[in-house]
Amino acid sequence: MITIKEATHIDDYKLQLVFNDQSSQLVDFQAFLSRSLNPLIRKYLAPEEFAKFEIDEGDLEWNDYDLCFPIADLYENRL
Repeated sequence: MITIKEATHIDDYKLQLVFNDQSSQLVDFQAFLSRSLNPLIRKYLAPEEFAKFEIDEGDLEWNDYDLCFPIADLYENRL
């Protein structure tokens, strides 16, 4: 099972993700966040909100799973 070991904020809405198989992806969340019409998702366009991400048991999440993404999509860089 693939999980996220590490996430580093690179700039703007980009995170460098390192997975438990030692592979990594530079994922840019800006297009996803900008396209969303949902205000609960769009609030993460605020840099201070976006920067509050955490890794919880191998998942990347914001605000106790207020925002999260399937690991497979992050692994393949498909948002």
